[in-house]
Formats: sequence, structure tokens, C-alpha cells
Amino acid sequence: MSGTWLTTRAWLLMLPLLVVMISVIGWPLIDTVGLSFTDAKLVGTEGSFVGIDNYAKMISGSNFQRTLITTTWFAIVSVAAEMVIGVLAALLLNQQFRGRTALRALMILPWALPTVVNATLWRLIYNPEYGALNAALTQLGLLDAYRSWLGEPGTALAALIVADCWKNFPLVALIALAALQAVPRDITAASLVDGAGPFARFRFVILPYLAGPLMVALVLRTIEAFKVFDIIWVMTRGGPANSTRTLSILVYQEAFSFQRAGSGASLALIVTLLVTLLAAGYAALVRKTAGSAA
Repeated sequence: MSGTWLTTRAWLLMLPLLVVMISVIGWPLIDTVGLSFTDAKLVGTEGSFVGIDNYAKMISGSNFQRTLITTTWFAIVSVAAEMVIGVLAALLLNQQFRGRTALRALMILPWALPTVVNATLWRLIYNPEYGALNAALTQLGLLDAYRSWLGEPGTALAALIVADCWKNFPLVALIALAALQAVPRDITAASLVDGAGPFARFRFVILPYLAGPLMVALVLRTIEAFKVFDIIWVMTRGGPANSTRTLSILVYQEAFSFQRAGSGASLALIVTLLVTLLAAGYAALVRKTAGSAA
């Protein structure tokens, strides 16, 4: 069978998927691009052509700049914490001990929970009147009075980062745990014979096997954290005083709350471009890592 026929058959098999993707993603994207150059409202008017005014106003506006900083800070801190906790959990679950299988199954639960359920759970934990966190800290003598963790600008973002880490660190742990299964036991045994300590074994024996899979986890989690919406919307709706408002929430408010469809479309495309550039940068880094490992 010729290579040309194999290629043609592959494209024919992919054709239904391509049609669905173009219909579901392609046309709405083109329509959004056209809408972003108008001053259209969500209801009542199609709007007139305004060129790049929407983009200029969005990028130069203080709301966008402040929200970009909040989103970047949220992504950096939450992903860094998830990577560290995930690797530590994977190293623990890779050891031989009684109940390891049950603990592995339990670890998946936070990640398997729907995000809305997870966010509601943490809202109850942070509740200023009957929340479990306030009760625990008060009983331990670490807190004099109950606090509104989600109602104070100084603590709200940190509280959201904790909730997001609890939700997503199992994904990193599962990827790292799968990679740990590929570490040859004879190499780790030889390092023990040579007198290598725990940190040396991790740095020179285990980490090279984890680098590739952890890079994939880093890419996935960074992109997801940068466009986070659901967990923050359920817990704080971007408050208090917009201290937890991310770019995705700003897009929602601009397009639907304020009903400025044109500027909301331009902001959505700006966010899409930022995420695309981030993904492209990470993809290049993954290829570089894979090439050096080979």
C-alpha cells in the first residue's frame, strides 16, 4: 500500500473531526474577531466599526493591568506549590508501606471532584462564622477571633491558591508517580551502595527521569491556572475589591455583566493570544528538554 494512499485515508478518517472542530471552534472564533472591532452591545445593537480602539483601551486600562498581575501571581504561586507538593506526594506513595493502594485512591479524590463542589467545600471551610479553619486556629490558640478569609483583600487570594492547590496537586502527583515507576531499581540500589544520601539520589538519579513528565505537568497546570475562572467565581466572584479578579473573570464581566460585547470580545482575544504565546513558549522548552535528554 502506497504512502500517498495511507496519507489520504488518514485525512479521510480525520475529516469528521475536522468538520466538527471548524464548526464549533473556527466559526465562533472568526465571529469573535469581527466583533472585537466594533462597539456592539450584548443586546439591542450590532455596533459600528471602531478599529483597534477596543484593544487599545483594554491594554492601556488599569483594570487589565492590575488583573494581569493578579492572574500571573496566582498562576506562579499555585503551580509552584502544586509541583512541589505533587512530587513530595509521589515520592511518598512510591514507597512500600501498608495501605499504600488505599492512600493512592484517596489522593485522586480532590482532583476527581467537580470544581464547583471543591469551591463550595472550601467556602464552607473559610466561612467567617462557622468555618472549620477558624475553629481549628482558634482552638489551637493561633487566632484570637474568627476572620473572614475570603472577605479581606489581604487573605482572599492566598485562600484561593490553597483551594486550587488542594484540587490540582494530585494530577502532578499521578504524573510524577508514573514516572517514578520507570526509574531502574538497580540504579537506585547502586546509589545506596555508593553512599549517596536522599537529596543526592533525588538530584542525580530520580530527577532526570522526572524532568520530562514534570515539564508536561507544568505546561498543563500553568495554562489552566492562567485562564482560571470557575473556582474563583464560585468562591469570591473576583472580590473583595477586585483583589481576586483574573483575566477570565474580567472577560466575563466586560461581555456579560456590563454587556459590552465588542470590548469583551477584544479582551477575550487578548487573553487567548497570551495563553497561546505561553503554550508556544512551553512547547519550545519541552522540545529543548527532550532533545537534551536524548
